[in-house]
Order: sequence, then structure tokens, then C-alpha cells
Amino acid sequence: MVKKKIVLLGKGELAIRVAEYLMESPKYELSLVVPVYPEPIWTSSLLEWAMKRGIPTIPSGNYQEIGSKKTYDIYFSVYYDKIFSPSFCEEVKLILNLHNGPLPRYRGVNPINWALKNGEKEHGVTIHRIVPGVDEGAIFGQIFFPIYPNSEDVIDVLNRSYEKGYELFKQVFENLETITPIEQDHRLSFYYSKAQFGFLGEFANFKRDKSTRD
Repeated sequence: MVKKKIVLLGKGELAIRVAEYLMESPKYELSLVVPVYPEPIWTSSLLEWAMKRGIPTIPSGNYQEIGSKKTYDIYFSVYYDKIFSPSFCEEVKLILNLHNGPLPRYRGVNPINWALKNGEKEHGVTIHRIVPGVDEGAIFGQIFFPIYPNSEDVIDVLNRSYEKGYELFKQVFENLETITPIEQDHRLSFYYSKAQFGFLGEFANFKRDKSTRD
């Protein structure tokens, strides 16, 4: 079996778990790592992890520095923070993203914060194709799980979404060749931008003041 060559872009513990899976997989080869730059200090370094294992990296975190783009079979984004250009999306064979929210309802940034703010009783994680529109690409897989806005903080749901995200990643990558992507119903979409962050109130941070809870 010829292994499919993977470029992993992203940050943090979940990206590292994905990288470890790919290193052990008989189907995939982790060929290149592109970490978020600068890397956040509150989580483990994907760059350090890759360098210790001798995996080629682009330390600058600039995906545009990737040469011979069609050399790689799949690009996979795990919390990567740059928007891919339309020309890049068209040039590569397949580029997927792990999104911390159920699409199409929660497009954009801070989907967990907004779900709690909106009083949702259910949240989810999605793997979708990256296209020029933000979070608009066809869905390869989703997992939904309950959330509790009255008692949970953002960090609680975030930690659970890491576990569900890894579960979803394994499901999709173990069955990728048989998956028929599902186009999103754009009529059901909502988009949240960085400019709206100030409207999150008590849900703007990982944890909120206990005095504000019911």
C-alpha cells in the first residue's frame, strides 16, 4: 500500500495527537508540519514535537512557503489560524479542516463561546473541505454532544470538543476513501466574526464569574 502524504497545519495538544496517529498509521505518512506562528504558550508546542521526531516543518507557520504543493495528498488543519487563498485551495488535491462547531450553524470564530451564549443544549465538531468561503465547504463528518450553558464554562466544552474532535478525526481518516461529502445548506448558516467578540459578555473567556451562574 502506498501511503498518502499528509501536511498537518495547526497547534496544540489535539494537533499533536493527530500527528502521533498519522505517524503510526499504515495508510498515511506525516510528511510536513506547519505550526501556528507564534505558537500559543498555554498549550504544548507542535513545532517542538515535530522537530524532536525529525519531521520536516515550516517554523514560520506560513503555508505559502510550502513548495510542490501537489506532492502531498491531503492537507489537514487542526486549529490553524490563517485563511487559505482561493488559488491555494484550487491547487492542492484535498484540504480539510477540523472545526470546533456544528456546521453550517456555527461558522467563523469562537463557536463554543457563541453556542453557550445562545443557550444551546447541543454542540458538535465538524470536518469539512476548505473552500474560499469561510467554513462553507462540504462536510466529511460530524459528531454532536450535549452541553449545559447554565453550569458549564467555555473550557469545559472545549476540553470535551478536543476528545470528540479526535474521535471524529479517526472516523473520517479511517474511512476517507468511502466518504461521500455532504454539501452544506447555506440557508441554515450563521457566521460569527472577531468583530462580534465584545458581545459575548460572560462567555468571552475560558471561565466566567461564578456569581453570574444560575
